[in-house]
Amino acid sequence: MIQLSLGLLAFSLPHLWKRLWPETRLRLGDPGKGIVAILSVAGIWLIARGYGAWDDAPQVWNPAPVTRHINNLLVVVGFYFFVASGMGVWGARVNRHPQLTGVILWAVAHLLVNGDLASILLFGGLLVWAVLEIVLINRAVPGWTPPPRPPLGKEATAVVLALVLVAVVGYIHGWIGPWPFG
Repeated sequence: MIQLSLGLLAFSLPHLWKRLWPETRLRLGDPGKGIVAILSVAGIWLIARGYGAWDDAPQVWNPAPVTRHINNLLVVVGFYFFVASGMGVWGARVNRHPQLTGVILWAVAHLLVNGDLASILLFGGLLVWAVLEIVLINRAVPGWTPPPRPPLGKEATAVVLALVLVAVVGYIHGWIGPWPFG
């Protein structure tokens, strides 16, 4: 539990640094990006080790079988929003924070199918981080202009890319953990 908690802090706090303490982050300039990257990678490593090592996490609730299908749908939509952020397609035009929205959907999806305390801490922690980021960004920079409408082919590419990523990540997920596709 300690490794998982430290990992969440090591990942979340550097990402929040720019919003919570902007003057210190600004003073460091480009080296600050390196600090964020190193702490984020260390956080992910600690999260993976802590989550994997917490074998005896108490079960808080038992998810219903139907939640697996809801999980998969939310993960696909979450991956689409994540892809949309880099491509400027519909998901980025209707949503100011498509990457963070993708993380939120992914976290909610995983909370639906995992009722153990380790999962609640991991996915709940990342959910809180993503929502907090959105609130802080909106407060710091209230205005937003959506990107211009891209060609229709680019939208189709984004959907296909999201589906391919879900398949690849799902395969890796099944390789190192539970099979996600039912």
